Amino acid sequence: MRRDEEPSRPTAGDEHEPRVLREYALLADGHRGALVGPYGDVSWLCAPGWADPAVFSGLLGGRGEYVVTPANSRFVWGGHYEAGSLIWVSRWVTTDGIIECRESLLFPGEQRRVVLLRQVHAVDRDAVVRVRLNPRADFGRVPLRDARRDGSLWLARCGDLHLRHTGGENLGLAAGGALCGQLRVPAGGQHDMVLEIATHPLDDPPPEPGALWRTTEHAWRESLLPPAGGDAHRDVVFAYAVLRGLTRPGGGMVAAATTALPERALAGRNYDYRYAWIRDQSFAGQAAALVGRYDLLDDIVAFLTERVLADGDRLAPAYTVDGSPVPEQHGLPFLPGYPGAPPRVGNWVREQFQLDIFGEVLLVLSQAARRDRLDRSAWDAMELTARVIADRWGQADSGIWELSPRQWTHSKLICVAGLRAAAGVAPAGLGGRWAALADAILADAATHGLHPSGRWQRAYDDQRVDASLLFPGIRGALPMGDPRTEATRRAVLRELECDGYLYRFRPDSRPLGDAEGAFLLCGYAASLAAWQAGDVVAANRWFERSRAACGPPGLFTEEYDVQQRQLRANLPQAFVHAMMLETAVTLGQAHPCPVPD
Repeated sequence: MRRDEEPSRPTAGDEHEPRVLREYALLADGHRGALVGPYGDVSWLCAPGWADPAVFSGLLGGRGEYVVTPANSRFVWGGHYEAGSLIWVSRWVTTDGIIECRESLLFPGEQRRVVLLRQVHAVDRDAVVRVRLNPRADFGRVPLRDARRDGSLWLARCGDLHLRHTGGENLGLAAGGALCGQLRVPAGGQHDMVLEIATHPLDDPPPEPGALWRTTEHAWRESLLPPAGGDAHRDVVFAYAVLRGLTRPGGGMVAAATTALPERALAGRNYDYRYAWIRDQSFAGQAAALVGRYDLLDDIVAFLTERVLADGDRLAPAYTVDGSPVPEQHGLPFLPGYPGAPPRVGNWVREQFQLDIFGEVLLVLSQAARRDRLDRSAWDAMELTARVIADRWGQADSGIWELSPRQWTHSKLICVAGLRAAAGVAPAGLGGRWAALADAILADAATHGLHPSGRWQRAYDDQRVDASLLFPGIRGALPMGDPRTEATRRAVLRELECDGYLYRFRPDSRPLGDAEGAFLLCGYAASLAAWQAGDVVAANRWFERSRAACGPPGLFTEEYDVQQRQLRANLPQAFVHAMMLETAVTLGQAHPCPVPD
């Protein structure tokens, strides 16, 4: 083992530089998530929780990272997830042999302690890897301090956090404060490293790596119910693992693990998605109900119930995963950011009124009610949500795309869908009132939001088409076979499709793709809409085209750059994985197992 000097700045082309998003894998345990790049670089991890400052912030140009990479710089990269889990295996084929590194966050995770597992395997020959551990709190501004070695352990502080690293007995403290060195593993052997980051002193005996791996493997097996078959069963199981990993036990599901990754370079659209959007909870909850995994559905119902009962008509579009308000948006001027956008945290959506989220709450609570998963408080939340819709449905709102307040047609129709779903599970008297309210809102939308051609239009004062208008038909706002649904579907495909992908809307006169990427959520909606219309071939074509818009790890972002075939915006986007899961099961591409007793 030798000690490496810490470079003052990363050099172009090395493992510290940001990679295209398709090359990153996700590790997640419900309380936080990490991104691992192709050079074995953990370049993103917030601690202790999702929305806390990052200790590994290389993704945004910060100094913190944790790298385990072949010492031989001549290698090609690959990797895969172990079946039914978020255990990632990096694989490097070098000119000296094959090296693998198994990576995971301890699952299930602990709220106040991060446990990151890394296990190096020398597959066929002796392997030499470089190790560099450089945690820096507050997005890279606060380096390690008080680092000391105790046998095979390293103990240190980083801001207010306590760190312990096992398996790095030969690492040395470099001049810049990082722990650096080389590790040699004999052919066929393995070497474990465990990094713990906690809000409290780590005075207990260090955990045994084998026990941590067994706990993680067992927990993932117990958490996932693999589908019984189908062409897309592997992707469906993985999509559920992503949703499970992004969901805090008993709390909310973050929209994504990252912040400030641009939707379009230098366009100013880069946001912090490390929060729980109400709408996203609905998409994921409905998918979980369909696939028969009620533990995730129960977590989502509990989160939504608590928020609705606490905030009522002041329900915000998004919260932290523990239900707290989303912080105000502000920049991080000391970081260069991911190429194409300045870094920022917090989200201005906290100030918006979005009418459609109340319809989404009713949709997912109704799905839970059909499966007898609602307690008294959840029923109270359903009644309160319907009262809020009755009081506020006539108001302008910011809509699903979080734009300036208008009378968005989608918002009205999703409330109609939610009320109809709730009416179907409610007692007769209550259900009758909700059905009548749905009829009144639909009549208003038909008067003001119907295009002369017979399709739905974006807003009462905007005759353009919008892909979000596929959802009301999918969710049951209108009877099967309603001509307005089919007219809308045809108009959306005619005006917003390009190369087999679907865009949200035309923001201006530029060609599709110049203003923003294709929206993967809408591609899956097109698949479901085609299926509902009886066009099985088109449904499967839309599904397969959308399913291909990912990188080697299989993760989806919000947008897809069709021309460059690149992922855009924050990673991974939870509601895209939820819609993929729902679409696969609906189309019969995956068959859920019977729900266990």
